[in-house]
Amino acid sequence: MRNPAGSAARTLSAPPLWRLVFASFPTAVLALAVLAACDDDPLAVRWIESPDTVRLYALSRTEPNLYSGFDFHPRQPVLIESLATGGNFDLAVDTAGGEFVWLPPGALGITSSAGIATLEGETFESAVRAPGDTAQYATDVPVPVRTRTTYVIRTRGHAGLFGINCSYYGKFEALAIDVASGQVVFQFDVSPACNNRDLIPPD
Repeated sequence: MRNPAGSAARTLSAPPLWRLVFASFPTAVLALAVLAACDDDPLAVRWIESPDTVRLYALSRTEPNLYSGFDFHPRQPVLIESLATGGNFDLAVDTAGGEFVWLPPGALGITSSAGIATLEGETFESAVRAPGDTAQYATDVPVPVRTRTTYVIRTRGHAGLFGINCSYYGKFEALAIDVASGQVVFQFDVSPACNNRDLIPPD
């Protein structure tokens, strides 16, 4: 005699594994097709060029509340009232030997991964890629400020997603230098993409 309860149990049991796999197959294929059609990298950082200008004052000026440093990420000037307060900036400016100099934090005795590279033969518009050779970045010595010269900044380290340490790359160029009054104006732009050396947005 057949057991009705056993029959019901067989009827309500889970479907075979092969049936679940093939049932989900069209959905997975459709999702992949959509991503392929969009040609989209879900981890890519989309950004647009947004150059800006900033005025900084020489560290040697004694007046209070003058911005002498700049933090390229997140794009803001920094008051450097005491070097003991830490290195929350990527470069500072000062005068030395009658000329303006860029100062990476290391040149002021502050431990930092920030560095400055000089791009010979490039303009602000033509510079599209930061150097990959770390030896090209000055990290602990002053860099002379020159007009009609394009520089690359590699920022100090920032905490990124998944515990990654991020540096950000940007370009900058001095527009006006006034050693007598201790002021320099420069234009800059910086990529928001972690550890990406592209200086212009992706196509």
